[in-house]
Amino acid sequence: MTSIDLNADLGEGFGRWRLTDDEGLLPVVTSANVACGFHAGDPATMRRVCESAAERGVRVGAQVSYRDLAGFGRRAMDVPPGELAAEVAYQIGALEVFARAAGTRVAYVKPHGALYNRVVRDEEQAAAVVDGVVLAGGALPVLGLPGSRVLELAGRAGLPVVTEAFADRAYTDEGTLVPRGQEGAVVADPDAVVERSAGLAVSGAVTALSGARIGVRARSLCVHGDTPGSVELARRVRERLEASGVRVEAFA
Repeated sequence: MTSIDLNADLGEGFGRWRLTDDEGLLPVVTSANVACGFHAGDPATMRRVCESAAERGVRVGAQVSYRDLAGFGRRAMDVPPGELAAEVAYQIGALEVFARAAGTRVAYVKPHGALYNRVVRDEEQAAAVVDGVVLAGGALPVLGLPGSRVLELAGRAGLPVVTEAFADRAYTDEGTLVPRGQEGAVVADPDAVVERSAGLAVSGAVTALSGARIGVRARSLCVHGDTPGSVELARRVRERLEASGVRVEAFA
């Protein structure tokens, strides 16, 4: 039976402000990408999400980012490699404290936003992310786009690599994500997202923004927690996957 992990970006709040419905999504997903305080998240939020994830058997992942609270980690930044590696390790370490206290561990690492897109092609920044994961200790899996530089370098460093797909994001013909500022970058139709999810899991293919069919082989599927109606959409995606004979389970 085909299997796939279902992940979501969670803990994206700060103080009294909350963007993601963590309690609504945790019963649906199998892996939680927890914001570590650089693009969103704070200590109390990180602790709460780790505790809730541990109670439900959901894997905890460190969603590392550029230091950019004001821009939600989506602004392009040029951070020296040594500094970026230290900041990646710092974020993983901070989340690990709360994960351990909740009776679980950080199970993987996923870059966020501008950093996620940057390390698809940027050798120097990708290497810095990998160095940060290694610095944090342990052979943590790295989650990223198929064919990205960060996954190639992570594999060379002896880290497990996990490919990821997005049902609610448009793809270029090269298999990268269409930039959010471009028209059509986000797939807004819930029915389309559900069908694209099943197609990605079963056939490993998706229709790019140009209309071309491209291969996207992924072990994990992301549902964005900041999408309006994200909880109901995530439920529909999981139901559609299971109805298609796909086993939904964590990769870590």
